[in-house]
Amino acid sequence: MKLRQLTVALSLSMIGASLAHAQTDSVARTREDSTVRAVVQSYLYGLKFNDTVGLHEAFWPEARLFAIRPNGQINELTQAKWYGMFAKNARQEEKGDLRIASVDITGNAAAVKVVEDYPGSRYTDYLNLLHISGRWWIVNKIYTMERR
Repeated sequence: MKLRQLTVALSLSMIGASLAHAQTDSVARTREDSTVRAVVQSYLYGLKFNDTVGLHEAFWPEARLFAIRPNGQINELTQAKWYGMFAKNARQEEKGDLRIASVDITGNAAAVKVVEDYPGSRYTDYLNLLHISGRWWIVNKIYTMERR
């Protein structure tokens, strides 16, 4: 009988430890998800209000942006060239709905899908983030645009 009680007590102890570990992991995942989303929200704010400060806060200094041109060739933008495109409309709000569609985090890497619906087009961005020097940064962006 004592062996059975000991076995039950050990089993319950192991289950409790597993649940506590799972709960700790869940809290950590939720915190990382919130932190990644905050970086992407800074990016979306920069797009929505033509604000390069918000973009600088989100992008790693050497990040690049890639898309396919209508002729099928790859288009690569440096941040300096991309930020220059915002100058004409600096701090003006764009009409459109910008949202995070999905977030996937594994360790120190994350992938975020963003959808930007504007009056005449839809952009879909795939952002790659890395946790560098204690914070998340967008290190790469690929995107596509559809006319409507």
